[in-house]
Amino acid sequence: MRAVAYFVHGVEAVVRLFGWIAAWTCVALVGLVAGDVLMRYAFSFGAVWLQELQWHLISPIALFGMSYLLLMGEQVRVDVFYERFPAGLQRVIEVIGGLLLLVMGLYIAWLTLPWIAQSFARGEASPNPGGLPLRWLLKSLIPFGFLLLALQGLAHALRQVLALPTRGE
Repeated sequence: MRAVAYFVHGVEAVVRLFGWIAAWTCVALVGLVAGDVLMRYAFSFGAVWLQELQWHLISPIALFGMSYLLLMGEQVRVDVFYERFPAGLQRVIEVIGGLLLLVMGLYIAWLTLPWIAQSFARGEASPNPGGLPLRWLLKSLIPFGFLLLALQGLAHALRQVLALPTRGE
């Protein structure tokens, strides 16, 4: 049981790290957009790669943020019903939800691997002149993000099964 608790804490530490990365990526994105707007309107200068970079930064925010939101208990659920359920039923729902996230995350990660391999083999880059290269690298964040979600789903389910205290308890 102690090994499982260490596993849960380890996964959650990794998810916290990637949540931190997603948060700072948001800050970088805001600065990048503000700088791009300033450059375009004040100096009549714009670059395709700069606009593409803005879109590329949204990917780690979403893909790393989804597992962090689960860790922090901010996932979407229908609270109007959930809050009226007894604690035992709530725990069962959380375990089932965590296990479903595990299965779904692993499945989506697995489905994207051939797509990324094809992108890597082709040396896929932006089709726009002056766009960013290495598009396969950006695409590789997809299975990584869903693998992170699957691991957090498993940790979430294990935390509920073992009745480990949640964050802040």
